[in-house]
Amino acid sequence: MGKNGRLRWNPFSHKSTSSSSSSSTRQQQQQQQPPIEFICPISKTIMSDPVVVSSGQTFERVSVQVCLDLAFIPKLTDHDDDDSPPDFSTVIPNRNMKSTIDGWCDSVGVERPHPPDYSAVETNLRQQMPPSSEVEIRVSEQELLRAVADRAPVIYHHADSELMNRRRLDNSSSSDESVIVAHQSPFITPLPLTTRPACFSPSSSSSEIEILNYSPEEEEIYTKLKSSDVFDQEQGLIMMRKMTRTKDEARVSLCSSRILSLLKFMIVSRYSLVQTNSLASLVNLSLEKTNKLTIVRLGFVPLLIDVLKSGSKEAQEHAAGSIFSLSLEDDNKMPIGVLGALQPLLHALRAAESDRTRHDAGLALYHLSLNQTNRLKLVRLGAVPVLFSLVRSGESASRALLVICNLACCSEGRSAMLDANAVAILVGKLREEERRREESRSSAAARENCVAALFALSHESLRFKGLAKEARVVEVLKEVEERGTERAREKARKILQLMRERVPEEDDDDGEGTVDWDRVILDSNGSIRSRFRDGGGGRNRMVTQNSSGF
Repeated sequence: MGKNGRLRWNPFSHKSTSSSSSSSTRQQQQQQQPPIEFICPISKTIMSDPVVVSSGQTFERVSVQVCLDLAFIPKLTDHDDDDSPPDFSTVIPNRNMKSTIDGWCDSVGVERPHPPDYSAVETNLRQQMPPSSEVEIRVSEQELLRAVADRAPVIYHHADSELMNRRRLDNSSSSDESVIVAHQSPFITPLPLTTRPACFSPSSSSSEIEILNYSPEEEEIYTKLKSSDVFDQEQGLIMMRKMTRTKDEARVSLCSSRILSLLKFMIVSRYSLVQTNSLASLVNLSLEKTNKLTIVRLGFVPLLIDVLKSGSKEAQEHAAGSIFSLSLEDDNKMPIGVLGALQPLLHALRAAESDRTRHDAGLALYHLSLNQTNRLKLVRLGAVPVLFSLVRSGESASRALLVICNLACCSEGRSAMLDANAVAILVGKLREEERRREESRSSAAARENCVAALFALSHESLRFKGLAKEARVVEVLKEVEERGTERAREKARKILQLMRERVPEEDDDDGEGTVDWDRVILDSNGSIRSRFRDGGGGRNRMVTQNSSGF
């Protein structure tokens, strides 16, 4: 029994009871065993603080930290559904899993889990490590402390060591809104006592290691934001919004942890002016490249998602703009998707009241869908029918086409598009654009993206050719080949070349028609590449469909 009369779950008590136990007792014990999804593959215990890593797997936070400290990637042999090596470069709290585990514990009367012992996990992992790797393991913390004691004392006023960061991460409770990025390479042991920027600290004490050198303007803004008077808060935010609109140096200096911590409270304020100006200030701060990672790691994305779902019209505009700006950073793409931004962005693209919100939501989805994990998420969220309905209706069609081109880079996306009658819709859009060209109202970018999407779909050649013939794609592409832009003409020529190839089923008697299957090559990342002739040169070159060229 644990506290309050609840049963304590023992992760090591998986053996059956003695033969004298009743069947009802055995059934009760089986019901109290947690689902396999609740068990950390490394520590083999139910997770108290589950986190998602870059490879998409979920682990106990302490287990991830031990693996990083040991620079060791364990083999996950117990999970048949996903035995790929984990990637610990990014760690994001899994709030849904944590709430599910807590709910299960409450429902069966089991005490909620506690974090596993660091040393126990470390001992278990060391047993899995090959003998040759032991020499690469970092020096133990006790040895580091003894080494420091033998030297002259050095006072670090504003530096936070790797050792301190590890201890703080182990001892602090998890933050549902924090995104913690680990070492660049999990195979490289960090040097002891090296420093990190203050904004990287996973604990709330990052202000202790900031250099306290604030400008008078920043001090005034901080004082106003900290005030309990709503009018002072509004004035401070207006001042901050004006300063960060054009001054790059102001964006850098004001993106400090003490300002951002207050800005988070302003974003959830019930006062409309406070919320709007705080969001506008955040958009300005996010324009600086060095600030993008900091803002995501300090937990702003869940707040922006909430505003995008239920904020005012102007607040939604700024929220969509912020997510779009943050998504430009490659290291932010996966965390933003994991934190749940894809579905609200898709809804905003389809149904937002403001044109600016739809515009920025579409651009955010385009940049986020450059990430393979986000592509799969969007396909599984049912994005393909939504995007093609926008293309058909003409509303936000240009932004929808950008996302469609990215989704067509994965086989799941292509399959979903062919199921959604994508070929006929894209050919119809091309015909419409050709008619609009005669009226000088056509968009060259829209035509290019339609052709690019058709080119990506043509990699499913057998199925595509039948659908393309029904849609009479040849006559439309010939017009593009004659009058389109250079990029559109190039892809149109390649699709027409594919359409001229003969498939064995099309031959009546001789069966001489063949498909050159060497043209279709599946690379190691699962994307499909097609080999085409380089016009006139006689040499083969690899052409990979990539919508980012448009």
